[in-house]
This record gives sequence, structure tokens and C-alpha cells, in this order.
Amino acid sequence: MSSHSTASNALSDRLQNRDATREASWVRRVVLTISLGFFVLCLLLPLFLVFVEAFKQGWHTYLEALVEPDTRAAVKLTLLTAAVAVPLNVIFGVAAAWAITKFQFRGKSLLTTLIDLPFSVSPVIAGLMLVLLFGSQGWFGEWLRDHDIKVIFSTAGIILATVFITFPFVARELIPLMQAQGTEEEEAAMVLGANGWQTFWHVTLPNIKWGLLYGVILCNARAMGEFGAVSVVSGHIRGETNTLPLQVEILYNEYSFSAAFAVASLLALLALVTLVVKTYVEYRLAQAAKPLDDEHAPALLVTPVEVK
Repeated sequence: MSSHSTASNALSDRLQNRDATREASWVRRVVLTISLGFFVLCLLLPLFLVFVEAFKQGWHTYLEALVEPDTRAAVKLTLLTAAVAVPLNVIFGVAAAWAITKFQFRGKSLLTTLIDLPFSVSPVIAGLMLVLLFGSQGWFGEWLRDHDIKVIFSTAGIILATVFITFPFVARELIPLMQAQGTEEEEAAMVLGANGWQTFWHVTLPNIKWGLLYGVILCNARAMGEFGAVSVVSGHIRGETNTLPLQVEILYNEYSFSAAFAVASLLALLALVTLVVKTYVEYRLAQAAKPLDDEHAPALLVTPVEVK
């Protein structure tokens, strides 16, 4: 028995010391250099240049670009769109994740697949779909026109496009988390006499709060930065249907580079703030997952019992 253990230890030592089971130092240096080079050239440098170009003409020009009426209207519309789209997607995401992870029903796999639809459809195609539905020549165009309701080339169309593009983010963050947590706590609450709403507010929601916040952060960032679908349905009406990304495009096409980069710096600041908050939420998610991992970890230590 001891000879077999000695042979196994010797084999393990040889495998650990063999070059085939570990990377050479030059390989690690090359991989690290390529990774850092890509990070600097494709992420840090463009972000740095946005702020350089934004302040190139000085603070006065920068502030003038931000307080310009069309820019202020774009900021207000962007905030309004996010303020409407994000809560709607929170409601849908929580409801969909709760239904998928806590219940068994026909069409469950279909619902899970449909949640990913905006990820597989180009945002421009999503905008065209809305035009075909709600445009003047679309399926509902005549009815909308008869009732004096305008969807395309209006704020309503922008909100609809943003809701469609961003609705998977909350659900996709919650579904794996709720699947990992299981249904034991909800079942215990129901046995103790809690109804559905009480179970959700006092059991489910506290367990998913950090995952929910993580999904809200991603949803909000995408809602404020959405370009493709919004560009199709907005009509590019200055001061009315231009969000911040569309305002950047218009200013850049008009060769107002300083103003374009000044407005773009707002979106860059949003990205940086989102990154910081996202990192914090990821840390809290990891902290919250530790008790769950410890609970499901197998017992590795067995206390010996002395038999007399």
C-alpha cells in the first residue's frame, strides 16, 4: 500500500515539473502583452481620446455644447426613455424569471427562447419591425391614424424600440440565480401560510436583490446608449426625437467635432459610472453566493467514533 502511494506521489511530482503541463515563461509574457495591448489600443485609448477631443477647445466650448437646446432636449428624452423602459423591463424580467424557475408549464422552453430574441435580431431590424407594425403603412397604421395616435417618429416609438432591445437583460441575470437558489425557501414559506405576494416580497426578493440590481444596471446602460433601433423609429427630428447617441451622430455629420465629442463624453461618463457600480454589485453577488456554496458543499470532514 505504501509503495503504491509513493509511486503516485512520484508521478504527481513528475507531472507538475514537466514543461508539457505548464506554460513557458515566454508564452505567459506574449499572452500578457497581447492582452494588455488590445486593452489599451481598443478600450483605454479611444475612451481617452473622447475626453481629449471634448476639451480640445476649452471648458467654455465644452459647456456651450452641453447647454445647447437640442442637446438638453436629447438628454431629457434619453432620461425619459430609460425611466420608462427600465421599470417595464424590471417587471417583465422578474415575472419571467419567477415563472421559469419556480413553475412547470407548457411553453416554458419557448418563453426562455423568446427572451433571447433581441440578442439574435439586429437592432436595425427591430426598428424596421416596429415601422411595419405601427408605421403609416403598417398593420396598425390605419387604426392609429384614425384615432390620432402617433407611434413612429415620436417618443412612444423610441420607448417601444428601447423596451424591445433591453428586455432580456434583467431576466437573463435573474434566471440562473433563481435556479441556483432552488424553491425550498418559497415552499417552506407557503407551508407556513404565506401567500404568493408575501412569499415574493419577504423570501424571493431579498435573495435576488443584487442580481436584480445588476440586471437593472446593464438594462439602463443599454437603454441610454441604444442607437440602431432608435435611429430607425425616431425620424431624427432635432429637439424632439433625438436621443444622446443620435445627437452625437448629427453633430459629427455637421462637422461640429468638439460639440459631438462633448456630448459623447456624457455617454462615456455613464459607461464609467456603470462599470464602477457593476463591479461593486458583482462583488456583493459573490459575497451573497458564498453562504449558498457552503450550504451545498459536501461534508468533507467526518468525526470518527470510537467503538469500544
